[in-house]
Amino acid sequence: MNASSRTTQTAMQPDTNTETIEPQSGRLEIPPQPSLLWPNILTIGVGAIVLAAGAGLQISWADIPQIPANVANYLQLMFASPNWEKLPRALTEMWRSISMAWLGAILCVVVSVPLGMLAARGVGPAWLRAILRGLFAIIRAVPEVIIAIILLTVTGLTPFTGALALGIAGIGTQGKWVYESIESAKEGASEAVRAAGGTTAEVTRWALWPAVAPSIMSFALYRFEINIRTSAVLGLVGAGGIGSMLSNYTNYREWDTVGMLLIVVIVTTMIVDAISGAIRRRIMEGTRIRELARSA
Repeated sequence: MNASSRTTQTAMQPDTNTETIEPQSGRLEIPPQPSLLWPNILTIGVGAIVLAAGAGLQISWADIPQIPANVANYLQLMFASPNWEKLPRALTEMWRSISMAWLGAILCVVVSVPLGMLAARGVGPAWLRAILRGLFAIIRAVPEVIIAIILLTVTGLTPFTGALALGIAGIGTQGKWVYESIESAKEGASEAVRAAGGTTAEVTRWALWPAVAPSIMSFALYRFEINIRTSAVLGLVGAGGIGSMLSNYTNYREWDTVGMLLIVVIVTTMIVDAISGAIRRRIMEGTRIRELARSA
């Protein structure tokens, strides 16, 4: 057999490799179906928790369909014809709430900034960091209202009690923001000061503080916004301000005056939020970036 005939015979033979690649039965392999065991267990667990919570609260399910109609009725009583005769006194009490919130924010910043810096890794020793972080966690676990109720027995029913409660309650959150900001700062400036022989205090002053000061100031303003809202709540427990006035007129069912007070609270809070937000953006972004964005 010559070479040409062997080549022809080889070409006519079936390709065994091709037969192994093609599916023999013509069926495609179906991937295994994912198990739904754990999603079903999670769904049953969440449902059981919801049912247990509903049973513990003793909810009157028959009254639930009437809630929308009752809410609409009270909204009409409050906002259909608000009583503006008490507006001057409402503005005075609102200013008292703002003062309370501002003093609480100042007290919070003065105490939390140095303590938060000592709680940061690389600034304070490990034992002091553990103590301060535990203290911040304990303060964050206690609501402002509970702190105000405790302070009422010592300082009495005065707006200073509200300011003190806001200041103490904000230390936990503000302190956590401070040490997290320091720990997330870039280490280039810190390493440069250390390389020049700087101490920990000098590194904190000349490297860490310039890097985190805008963030800390922004957080302090945001804390002031939170205090504005919380001061109205503290007034409900007798700390003074617009909250006390709101509580009194709610107890006497003077809904037209309550509606006017809510309008004052909402409008004032929105104005303060807008001003504070603009200042915070100015601090964080600076004027140069805003000018470049405006010219683009």
